[in-house]
Amino acid sequence: MSDLYISWSEYHRKIEDLAVKIDESKWEFDRIVCLARGGLRVGDILSRIFDKRLAILAASSYSGAEGKVRDSIKFARDLTMVGDDLGPRVLLVDDLVDSGISLQQSILWLKSRYSEDIQEIRTAVLWYKAGSVAKPDYYVDYLAGHPWIHQPFEMYEQMSAADLAAKVSK
Repeated sequence: MSDLYISWSEYHRKIEDLAVKIDESKWEFDRIVCLARGGLRVGDILSRIFDKRLAILAASSYSGAEGKVRDSIKFARDLTMVGDDLGPRVLLVDDLVDSGISLQQSILWLKSRYSEDIQEIRTAVLWYKAGSVAKPDYYVDYLAGHPWIHQPFEMYEQMSAADLAAKVSK
């Protein structure tokens, strides 16, 4: 499958579609945990739509040229959140599930540190790729192939502040 290019309007619409799917399930959750970086925007918008507190778990599994080389997943030492507990029902959010390993490992990380709080974790993503070892509870698009998804903010990864200054001064 060829690369998939997503515009800002498509990106926001997919987040809205995801919110509708979550709402239609009638599942009540206490907190949203988003995986940074990819899940930050998704988690932020969902936390506003559902009026739920947001927690951030920084994780990284890509490196190398253009961030396309998969490494073992690395997590931040701590979860960033306001308050001391997550609540019993947690919605774990990311932009996509590729191999599924990051999603699986994130659930294990949360359970190992917040087992006294958490009774249930459900997962939500925009894109669910075939071949993933983890199936998200909520997703917008199932991708039978394995395309590289070019998201609208990707352009900033190749841009510096000096590039922006030059662009603005034109």
